[in-house]
Amino acid sequence: MDAPFPSALHAAVLDWYDDHARDLPWRGVEATAWSVMVSEFMLQQTPVARVLPVHGTWLERWPTPTALAAEPTGEAVRMWGRLGYPRRALRLHAAAVAIAERHGGEVPASYDDLLALPGVGDYTASAIASFAFGERHVVLDTNVRRVLTRVVSGAELPSPAVTRVERDVATSLLPVDPATAATWAVATMELGALVCTARQPSCDACPVAGLCAWRRAGFPAYDGPPRRGQAWAGTDRQCRGRIMALARETDGSVPLGRIEGAWPVAEQRQRCLAGLVADGLLVAIGSELDEVLAYALPS
Repeated sequence: MDAPFPSALHAAVLDWYDDHARDLPWRGVEATAWSVMVSEFMLQQTPVARVLPVHGTWLERWPTPTALAAEPTGEAVRMWGRLGYPRRALRLHAAAVAIAERHGGEVPASYDDLLALPGVGDYTASAIASFAFGERHVVLDTNVRRVLTRVVSGAELPSPAVTRVERDVATSLLPVDPATAATWAVATMELGALVCTARQPSCDACPVAGLCAWRRAGFPAYDGPPRRGQAWAGTDRQCRGRIMALARETDGSVPLGRIEGAWPVAEQRQRCLAGLVADGLLVAIGSELDEVLAYALPS
């Protein structure tokens, strides 16, 4: 790596971010650490446009971790709405309970304390410590990985899982100053989200096009392991989503007959119901003969 490369890369990306950063509620100067944390849970595998309204209503109802911790888990699942992957709501609720019990209701600033919370892995701990508290951490989400893979490594897309080499490259490019490092993390993320996108990158609008190894190499196509698609129609994900929509829209329990009408494929429906119960997203309600008659959100 040439000596001027990191400084030139930093300057180009940070200047671009100053002019093009989206005005998002979890980035404002008044955003709380809890707002940042909620956004990080919601943004996992979900685009910003879908997260924005749910994030707003969530913070209105539960402006602090303690407020959420005082509610039943079923209410967290209900408020999650149609964001998908509702187990994230259970994990966020569990993290809020832990924050209330261990940290006096305040989101901890320490990476190690964040990592110890339920549902928080390396990426989420790094992102919260960086974006909420201005700490210096490598933050490797899909967008950041794609930008660094193209600009530094000359490949179209990163490998399915983060590699040691990839992390070493990201670490070598991390600015020394913590505040600058935190801005660098969100700026590269924004560049990947808005310009260096997966399918149609806008290279003409990219501030680092002149530094990009992928561009210099002639944009070689991805030749790594096959990447999973996002099929939906007829899948268990769709079945689970339809069942959960019924549960969220009902104050009490959902009769089994309604669920059968919503998804008539019996074997798949039963498999998905069993999975939702095992995941803690639904509870089964039985009769005196111990037959399941209905399902409801957990209380």
